[in-house]
This record gives sequence, C-alpha cells and structure tokens, in this order.
Amino acid sequence: MHKIAIPKAQTDRLQMRLGKLHPFDAIDPRNTALVVVDMQNYFVKPGHQGEVPLAREIVSNINRLAAELRGRGGHVVWVRNGTNDTRESWSNYHQYLQSRERAERRLKSMEIGEDGYEYWHGNDIRPEDAQIAKQRYSAFIQGSSDLERYLRERGIDTLLITGTATNVCCESTARDAMMLNFKVVMVADGMATHTDEEHNATLSNFYGQFGDVQTVDEVVQSLARGDKKKAAA
Repeated sequence: MHKIAIPKAQTDRLQMRLGKLHPFDAIDPRNTALVVVDMQNYFVKPGHQGEVPLAREIVSNINRLAAELRGRGGHVVWVRNGTNDTRESWSNYHQYLQSRERAERRLKSMEIGEDGYEYWHGNDIRPEDAQIAKQRYSAFIQGSSDLERYLRERGIDTLLITGTATNVCCESTARDAMMLNFKVVMVADGMATHTDEEHNATLSNFYGQFGDVQTVDEVVQSLARGDKKKAAA
C-alpha cells in the first residue's frame, strides 16, 4: 500500500485558512456515497495492460468502508470504465496519446462483456449497490456516465472517492465532482496508482484546493460524528 505523505506546507496552509485540518470532519452518512472507481480486471487483475498492482492491496479497505457506510444508511456506487462507442468520440486519446497497438488492446479489453470490463472478484458488491459504467477518465464529464443524475435523485451531497488510478480517473472524477458542488473526500488508503510520488502529488493538490483527504479510519470517525450531529439536531 502507498506510503502517504502530504507536505506539511499544505496542512499548514489549510490550518491557517480553515482553522482545522479537515473541512468535512462530520459527514452525514445518509447523504453520502462511496464512489469506487475502476476496480475492474483491466486495472486490478495481473497481466492486463492497465494493471495497477497496488490496487489489489486496497480492496479490503474499500470493502470495509462500503460496509461501514451501508450500515449507517449511506450509498455505495461501483463505477467502471467501458470502451464501447469511444473509438470515434474519444479518437484523439486513442490516436495520439497511445501507440496503435496499445490503443487497440485497450479498446478491446474493456468492451462490455470482455474480461477487462468485469469487476475484480474481491470487490464486496451487494445487491443494493449501484453499478455505473463511464466512458472517460471522469465519471462526471458530459457524456461519460449517469452518475450525477443517480446521485442528485437520491439527495447525495457528499462523495468518498476510492479506487484506481489515484492520479487519473479518481482525481478527474473527484475534481469534477467538486466543481459540480459536491463535498468530496479522497480516501488516501482507499486509492492506488503506480508510485507513491504520483499518489501523494494528487492528494496534495486536491487537499490544497478541491476538497478533503482522509484515511479510512478518519472517514469512519467523520461518519460517526455526522451521525451524532444528526441525532442531536
């Protein structure tokens, strides 16, 4: 699992600006969704082109947080990438940012019904959870998925972001969510990418300007405080 290290300069600036280290330290679970990004075979299973080996190490943390949130009346949403209908609509990505061979493998592996599209077998996906497909790095950008509609219809205003890769689909989704006026927490030990440096750069940038960064243990405490605050209201 990643060694988490957010620069002290970031925490000092947030403390000075906000007066505390976590803007969302009391989270109402009933208005919260755990968004699990791309924990599918293409990124988690050994041997796939997009494999992020450390993603296998965060599965238990994601499952634990999912169980905690369900138990408190919250929502769990599993989001995965599908390449159907993206060859033309996302042509610049496939033509210019990858070799032809790599792009073809990506397009084929994550088509609906292919092995790379399937969720990783270790995910604790329950019948009451939502499963949503996206077609871009961000689940919120126009035309990517129905995630925003799903969340709005259920009165969800707070998102806990987990999954892979931290600095690609997780970060893109988290930043767009903040711009759409969701309260967003990136769960530091519930995400994975290729290196500690990439992981921590994303956490630092997000924490400084876009939202909150908490560990699973800290999120559980924030949910408990949110429950307590709701009960006292």
